[in-house]
Amino acid sequence: MDVQYHEEYVRNPRGVQLFTCGWLPASSSPKALVFLCHGYGMECSDFMRACGIKLATAGYGVFGIDYEGHGKSMGARCYIQKFENLVADCDRFFKSICAMEDYRNKSRFLYGESMGGAVALLLHRKDPIFWDGAVLVAPMCKISEKVKPHPVVITLLTQVEEIIPKWKIVPTKDVIDSAFKDPVKREKIRKNKLIYQDKPRLKTALELLRTSMDVEDSLSEVRMPFFILHGEADMVTDPEVSRALYERAASTDKTIKLYPGMWHGLTAGEPDENVELVFSDIVAWLDERSRHWKPEERVRPPSEPEMFHQVAPTKITRVASSGGTEGPVPAQGRPQRRGSFLCGLGGRPHQQQCRM
Repeated sequence: MDVQYHEEYVRNPRGVQLFTCGWLPASSSPKALVFLCHGYGMECSDFMRACGIKLATAGYGVFGIDYEGHGKSMGARCYIQKFENLVADCDRFFKSICAMEDYRNKSRFLYGESMGGAVALLLHRKDPIFWDGAVLVAPMCKISEKVKPHPVVITLLTQVEEIIPKWKIVPTKDVIDSAFKDPVKREKIRKNKLIYQDKPRLKTALELLRTSMDVEDSLSEVRMPFFILHGEADMVTDPEVSRALYERAASTDKTIKLYPGMWHGLTAGEPDENVELVFSDIVAWLDERSRHWKPEERVRPPSEPEMFHQVAPTKITRVASSGGTEGPVPAQGRPQRRGSFLCGLGGRPHQQQCRM
């Protein structure tokens, strides 16, 4: 099945131009909407392209936004001044899509990878009744005790964050080797110039730390349906953190699936057969929960769709579901490198084990 891919730029209330994109089934109306929340230093148009194509091929409308300072969006590279701004930008853009006449009665799901999992959980907390569910791939939902920095270190960094907020001084290690198993895919990710690979900026690191702790403190408030997927051999985010979310969340429809032998990059760094298995599980979960809503069933219409406005013409090309060419991708930013403590965070109850 062919899918339609489109891009456009919007401007947030702070005047920053943000890149957005989407994948739609070419020959039918999407059966539901999926909104991508990418990870720290990552981007949507290239790194998450396979995800967009696979879900659109399965019949879903898929929409993504590069956070400020990420990917093709403007702003200091990978500088997060306030995490709440990032969440607010996603909230406005996603709801502007949901407010479109053709989409108002469709189910709407969040899809978050790593740090994007925290974004998804905070979007749910921002508007608890709006979202119909979330797919969380190795989500950043708490700091692992294995990598949590010493309180003295946090205090010292906090004292200078307003003086040198953008300095790249946070201790870091290159985790691409430990995040993406397939060597060919790993090198392709390294060559993606839209992915940030430099040291984390001071304020960015502290914002991620505070956000992780905030999310951890509110895990029991999570009530939407969700599906957690995590590789048991993940050396970047701790699978036990995902278990904590699963166990503490108040959701009555919650599923966790742990994949023995798989690493952090479930959807982009595993061998093809593993990636196919992961996406098959995701599509099956979404299919079971997608429905057409009657207007009266929605408590209220989506809010704030007017907060963004288009600043560049929409470009549409047709791509094959196997991942055909989408046109040139401008080189911007630098490849990603994560700090050692940045990523190791974390109906009916349902837990699965996947044995290969």
